[in-house]
Amino acid sequence: MLRRSPQDREILRLALPALGALAAEPLYVLVDTAIVGHLGRPQIAALGLAGTVLSTAFSIFNFLTYGTTAVVARASGAGQQERAARLAAQALWVSLAIGIALLVLCEALAAPLLRGLGAHGRSGHYALVYFRIAAIGLPAALVALAGQGYLRGVANLRRPLEIVLAANVANVVLEVLFVYGFHWGIAGSAAGTAIAQAGMGIAFAIELLRPRAHSRQPRLAEMRPMLRVGRQIFVRTTALMGSFLIAASVLARVGDAALGAHQIAFQLFIFLALVLDAIAIAGQVIVGRSLGAGDAHGAYEAAARMIAWSVAIGAAFAVVLLALTDWTPRAFTDDPEVIHDAKLIWPLFALMQPLGGAVFALDGILIGASDTSYLMWSMLAATGLVFVPIAFLSLAFGWGIVGVWIGLDALIVARLATLGARFASRRWAVTGWT
Repeated sequence: MLRRSPQDREILRLALPALGALAAEPLYVLVDTAIVGHLGRPQIAALGLAGTVLSTAFSIFNFLTYGTTAVVARASGAGQQERAARLAAQALWVSLAIGIALLVLCEALAAPLLRGLGAHGRSGHYALVYFRIAAIGLPAALVALAGQGYLRGVANLRRPLEIVLAANVANVVLEVLFVYGFHWGIAGSAAGTAIAQAGMGIAFAIELLRPRAHSRQPRLAEMRPMLRVGRQIFVRTTALMGSFLIAASVLARVGDAALGAHQIAFQLFIFLALVLDAIAIAGQVIVGRSLGAGDAHGAYEAAARMIAWSVAIGAAFAVVLLALTDWTPRAFTDDPEVIHDAKLIWPLFALMQPLGGAVFALDGILIGASDTSYLMWSMLAATGLVFVPIAFLSLAFGWGIVGVWIGLDALIVARLATLGARFASRRWAVTGWT
């Protein structure tokens, strides 16, 4: 059991509201999964493919959050409040430009992209319907990422929680109305999510423009520190989410049951990963602020404590998941083949939790330290040398969903080894403004 530490109060003060916001975010797709899963096997298989692509598109741009948090926390730690306000406006322009470009790209490439990933038949048709409608919410969702990054950087984690909770309540109401009231099927689920995301994006845009700054005009010089960190986090996250996209593509060729089971486990993984990431967010803020103020020793001590907490919470998740092996998949589907395949991978899913807890904490620590170049290269190595070979061997030799999830566990282990070595070296603990 963990003993009390001087860092615990500050960690909890930051992590608890972050926990609420992060736990609420993936409920968008979890609600989709629960509602669509009871419409039929083709529908949940469609969501398994289209939902994975959209989650990947959304997640690879989380550098808008993490990059903003890192530079704003450093500025705040160095006492540069006006600079932090200017960075907020730059984050808004960057996120809005990327979001609009991403929407245009998704709508233009929707059909060939889904076909290339294995969409076919009725499930392929439903995947295209869901994808085209839900993609409309992407610009607003990316603005929300930037807004959360700024508010985290200035240690205001209550406001993001309020906005995200309100958006999730709206999402549930709209989806129930559209799917069961208007009988729009999978299209209603996508429409509810897109509308709720639009409202959330507007609320965060207001927060980004609220702080007083000498200028809010787009300026490349002001964006450069954020873009440098963001570019490296983008590559790192693209490789991570690309692993899950490869997994979905492999399983689309195995069958609808395997793909549906993967969708359930994948969305629960995202949910639990983001809950664990609450401590990583505390790591980003505390480490960035401490290094900005010149306190490398304090940054290391707090970081070590956060790793311990993350592992303990991940272990608790593993125990609960194993105890609920028979019940949890049934909450998302009635299909016996999907439930069977989900049970096959459940022990691998549970094992991932304590390992992932340590990895997510280390991610947050190194992002807060702006040591994102190392994060990028270590992630590329783990993906290319560990997961991708196992995934394609699973397809070639018929290992199915179990082989794919063994590969995902191996990916987490490889990341833990590389990030743990970096943390122990303390080469990330560079003080001052970067």
